[in-house]
Amino acid sequence: MSIISKIKSNPKLKKMALSLLIPANDHRPRLWVRMFLNPFKHKKGKHSIIRSKTRMDVFPFNTFELGAKSIIEDFATINNGVGAVVIGNESIIGLGNVIIGPVSIGNHVMLAQNIVISGLNHGYEDISIPPASQPVNVKQIMIADDVWIGANSVITAGVSIGKHSVIGAGSVVTKDVPPFCIAVGNPARVIKRYNNETLIWEKVF
Repeated sequence: MSIISKIKSNPKLKKMALSLLIPANDHRPRLWVRMFLNPFKHKKGKHSIIRSKTRMDVFPFNTFELGAKSIIEDFATINNGVGAVVIGNESIIGLGNVIIGPVSIGNHVMLAQNIVISGLNHGYEDISIPPASQPVNVKQIMIADDVWIGANSVITAGVSIGKHSVIGAGSVVTKDVPPFCIAVGNPARVIKRYNNETLIWEKVF
């Protein structure tokens, strides 16, 4: 068992480790973690860019990877506190995006502005405890290669979006989207699908 696994499995050790990594009543790593630990722990591909105004709430106990020639634009937030965030090659994370793991984003993915992609949900079932104090639910989000997601969209926990699919601006994706489809709306539904025989995007009725 690795050191990280031992810490995660021991509540006292986990609490002590978190206090060293995160200030009290805060959700971002301490400065020493950002400056001296994360650069050696996380992978950043060749010619990739993280803009200076990006909020990188990444911790050493979960994976963060940014592929070659990918870019994270200003005012985005990346958080791997409850699950890995892996971004492929030549992908664009647009202005003001929020990405909370566990999230896997493929190659040549294009995210427009103000998109929320979160693999995290707070529990709410116990009405005697505030939702903020209840255990979190975590489900992996998978975004395949060549996907384009329009501005102000929300991708909810557990969703998969297939290769070369398009999500219309302002959509809320609550269910899987197959490859080569266009989905729009709240909740998002597929309105077009690419036909490999006719080589055109056909409406779905």
